[in-house]
Amino acid sequence: MKNLLRLILLSFIFAFTLNPGDEQKFPKILDDDNSKWTNIGNIGITVSNFGTYGHGFVLWPEQPSCEFPLGSGIEHLFDGGLYVGGFVRGIGGPLVTTAAVDAASVSSRGGGFEFTNAPGDLIKERSSLFDSRFFSPSAISHQDFLMDYVDTNTVFENGEPIIDHNPLGISIHQETYSWDFQFANFFVIFNYWIKNVSNNYIDSVFVGMWTDTVVRNTRITGRPSGSAFYNKGGNGYSDSIKVAYEFDAAGDLGFSDSYIGVVYCGSEPRLPDFLPAGLNDSIPTVNFVSWQFRNTDDPNFFAPQNDVDRYGKMRGFFGGTNRWKNGINPGQVKGPSNRSILITNGSFSSIAPGDSINVVFAIVCGKKFGPDPANLDTEEQKKNLYANADWALRAYHGEDRNRNGILDPGEDLDGDGNITRYILPAPPVNPNVKVVPKDRSVEIYWDKRSELSVDPISGKRDFEGYRLYRTQAGFDLTQSQDIFNSLAVLAEFDSAANGVGFDAGFEFAELTEPVTFSGDTIQYFYKFELSNLLNGWQYLFSVTAFDEGDPDNNLESLESSPLANFERILPGTPASDDPELKIGVYPNPYYGEAIWDGSSERLRKIYFFNLPSDCEITIYTLAGDIVKRIQHTNQSNSSEIRWFETFASDGKQKFAGGEHAWDLLTDNEQAIATGMYLYTVKNNRNGDIKTGKFLVIK
Repeated sequence: MKNLLRLILLSFIFAFTLNPGDEQKFPKILDDDNSKWTNIGNIGITVSNFGTYGHGFVLWPEQPSCEFPLGSGIEHLFDGGLYVGGFVRGIGGPLVTTAAVDAASVSSRGGGFEFTNAPGDLIKERSSLFDSRFFSPSAISHQDFLMDYVDTNTVFENGEPIIDHNPLGISIHQETYSWDFQFANFFVIFNYWIKNVSNNYIDSVFVGMWTDTVVRNTRITGRPSGSAFYNKGGNGYSDSIKVAYEFDAAGDLGFSDSYIGVVYCGSEPRLPDFLPAGLNDSIPTVNFVSWQFRNTDDPNFFAPQNDVDRYGKMRGFFGGTNRWKNGINPGQVKGPSNRSILITNGSFSSIAPGDSINVVFAIVCGKKFGPDPANLDTEEQKKNLYANADWALRAYHGEDRNRNGILDPGEDLDGDGNITRYILPAPPVNPNVKVVPKDRSVEIYWDKRSELSVDPISGKRDFEGYRLYRTQAGFDLTQSQDIFNSLAVLAEFDSAANGVGFDAGFEFAELTEPVTFSGDTIQYFYKFELSNLLNGWQYLFSVTAFDEGDPDNNLESLESSPLANFERILPGTPASDDPELKIGVYPNPYYGEAIWDGSSERLRKIYFFNLPSDCEITIYTLAGDIVKRIQHTNQSNSSEIRWFETFASDGKQKFAGGEHAWDLLTDNEQAIATGMYLYTVKNNRNGDIKTGKFLVIK
């Protein structure tokens, strides 16, 4: 891990217990909740009910810290959290409450995790999606997380003191929002309400997000550990967009070509861009600073050790046009190093007892744009980051299209006289999809619910058509998985003769009568068959819906996200109890460097095919020793073997029912040797036994 002391502190604060063995598991025993992470779009970030985000990799790889694209293994932060600083009238200060701190500070003060939650007050989830089990009419986005915590406690629930913690006297209500739209699946909004629950005014308040960013590809580097994992990041700040960011400057170049940015969105009360600071000067209200891990002596990049230092950092010495302290060149933070970043908003003059302020940030990810070398940080490379950040800002400002803080004529879409935030143009709702694997083929079914969608901006039913997507065989064997960009258009069906799309019509895919499946009440009105696939190879299929666009609001056609309903499919033979059907193995012979396997011994696999729906497979050596016993049903998905844990970590892959994968490991988890092997397959329904053999060559 980044630092042993930090791991110890995280283990204490998060209330985890390290189990024996080489795999780290941390079951919670208190009410701290960091079990939630965003998974509705293309960015997976862990949040907690004590003000942190990310998890310091203590939950990796079962849970992402901040993974983008989702499923790629490319992580973007170690941990981070909310900072609030100010002066308590009658007590003094400055006081800063921190949700998480840099490891160098942990080593000196043994604290820094200063927010706590009420016992049993876990994170709540809600969704605006009608078919979500978390659906709520009050939901803001496709996936909302709601949490509450305070800085008023000086001891944790177990009685341990929070070292050097001087409370401001505040409570926090936090909400995060994420969407699965293609144009908005790369950011997560962090919405904070900071309430003064004390009897004293809190003056000169700053609010910020501190983030220990690290952009690395864990498919390349494996388990995040050692200082070399963390010292490759380059940083920067755009004052015009108000985004602080990090990129991989010297680590997994070419395999982690993305940015993570923390964007300031806005606040209530709204602060001007600059505050007066004398007759001839002003200071920005949004500031960026960066500091070096463990640094205690650099006047500009030292890691703050106490509340005074932290408040000084929150006031900022980066940010604002030409406001870099002591002539620092912004290029100094672009080189590889182990730094963290802090973006703040303030100062708010005061928060009266019982009053609140609202400050909103967003965490945004984006792939580098253009052909420039991956270690650089050019303006062209930031094109996607800036565009994605602008979508986050567009979501925040909602009806306030020109972002001036007032409702101008034509902006009050709901007529309530207030700025309604978090409004995005919406493509049609995703169709329900069912993909049925067959022998070297699949059948794709979907319903018609998308055709009833009404756009929230135009108020029109503007459905136009469907697009079918697929991946190629073997897409998942790369070291930089990107499901979104690996999906290619397979077919398109849309309204005929209106000039939008291909005008292909729906006749080719529309069924004469809708069909249903056992255990599924959905009626499917469309079907598309695809043949000439490879059995045993993993494919992803998805169906999206797109609209006709909205020229009145200058919007092109919008399409739902292919990540919302994709299915992992492995074509293969169906289950069969036919006594005449021969059971087999492929590939046979198996060669140790098979292209469809990974490079590791544990990533090998072969398939048994033409299996009965309920059977026991037993593998033997030529001497008759039992190597492995496998129980198979037509619902088996082989998710227990390492190949699928690595390349299909959600465990949702679908087989045709008559195939089962084996990783060439014995019941004792030992790799088998080169040689001939025998097998029997016993049909558990009728007792029939079939035999065969296969050859392994390593």
